[in-house]
Amino acid sequence: MSKLGNLGARLHRGEISYDFVGKRKIWYGISILITITAVLGLAVRGLNMGIEFQGGAVFTTPTHMSTSVAKAEEYANDASGHQSVVQKLGNGSLRIQIAGIDTGESDRIKQDLAKDLNLDPEKLAADLVGPSWGEQIASKAWEGLAIFMVLVVIYLAIAFEWRMAIAALVALIHDITITTGIYALVGFEVTPGTVIGLLTILGYSLYDTVVVFDSLKEQTKDITKQTRFTYGEIANRSINGTLVRSINTTVVALLPVAGLLFIGGGFLGAGTLNDISLSLFVGLAAGAYSSIFIATPLVADLKEREPAMKALTKRVMAKRAQAGAGESLVEDHATAGDDADDAAPAVVGPRNQPASRGRGRGRTPGKRR
Repeated sequence: MSKLGNLGARLHRGEISYDFVGKRKIWYGISILITITAVLGLAVRGLNMGIEFQGGAVFTTPTHMSTSVAKAEEYANDASGHQSVVQKLGNGSLRIQIAGIDTGESDRIKQDLAKDLNLDPEKLAADLVGPSWGEQIASKAWEGLAIFMVLVVIYLAIAFEWRMAIAALVALIHDITITTGIYALVGFEVTPGTVIGLLTILGYSLYDTVVVFDSLKEQTKDITKQTRFTYGEIANRSINGTLVRSINTTVVALLPVAGLLFIGGGFLGAGTLNDISLSLFVGLAAGAYSSIFIATPLVADLKEREPAMKALTKRVMAKRAQAGAGESLVEDHATAGDDADDAAPAVVGPRNQPASRGRGRGRTPGKRR
């Protein structure tokens, strides 16, 4: 954990960084592929709508049934002629869902099921669900989603700017499309809990995005008065500066949801948890991805199309080119000086002494003549 904290501090100070914005075309391509796969899943397989949306009957057996889920599903399919969904509840009872049947069929199926399960028909609880209730839930969910997105766009446009609002909206649509597409591919049943989960992830999806946008807004104040960084480079620094924080919050949020999905729904057999836990798990992961790889790079793309940002980029590049030329000139001078020193002839052999220094040599001491 200390290493992670040190990494986060170095990322925040800008000592190290990863070029998220510079490689945005890669992330765009990955997101497009995932989105196309999700849309194809929705078009080909469709969503497995729960009984609340289709209408039908739900039969609940007494506790501690010895009949297996597979056998009960076989009985329900034979009795109704429809595809059924059977879940084993925590108290040992069986919950049998059969969609697309009316009241008359429900009574007949109840008698047949009770006979196959060796039960008294009075002990087999039956609840009839009309499709109108599910239609009302779906309608209200769509209305809530539309109102939420409009309010988000207005708020972000006021608090930040319209480019950030557009980028956040694109990220939200990206997250919802991926989540619903995975539901279609996996085949999990869509229930009111799924709708609640989808609406819940919208807030989580925006959380990391707003954190990065706030850092970007702070760092780009008076950006045109400097010539060190372009807008895209500052956007990249904002992502790196909040990267560890985003990872930490996402992991902390994913851990309990993963417990619901894999342990509660998988190992313990609490299938009723799958509808909300899958939407939360996929939505949280997609939201963290989109805030880092989609929203902020898209803001940089939109912002760098402005004339002021284009002019800033030219000034930054010109200054760097000038600095690079200056460094090259200094290196050339240093190299030339080294070459001159290397070309200077070395002094080899005895030095010739001046003539005046050898005048008195060879004379005997005495008077000067």
